[in-house]
Amino acid sequence: MANKIKHIRAGDQVVVIAGKDKGKTGEVIKILPDREKVLVEGINIIKRHQRQTSPQQPGGIVEREAPIHISNVQLIDPHSNEPTRVGREYDSDRKQWVRIAKKSGKKID
Repeated sequence: MANKIKHIRAGDQVVVIAGKDKGKTGEVIKILPDREKVLVEGINIIKRHQRQTSPQQPGGIVEREAPIHISNVQLIDPHSNEPTRVGREYDSDRKQWVRIAKKSGKKID
């Protein structure tokens, strides 16, 4: 299955545009293309009960990030620091597709 997510990549700064964490920003940790979700640092924190697996690793309640749907995040333009839509344009010099910020019109990659 081909990678369907082309506008957000790991390491991008994004802002949440819907849900309980609306307005918060964070860095994309991981992309889950088969589920169309992303893991964003510090966003959508859930609590899970962790069993003690060894005497050195304690058990207890652990907080971690849960995936959030890709449609609920928007890329932050690195030039203007504002949320923007993302377009793609073919760069003939590099002979590959590059991402373009719709708000500023500048290359992201």
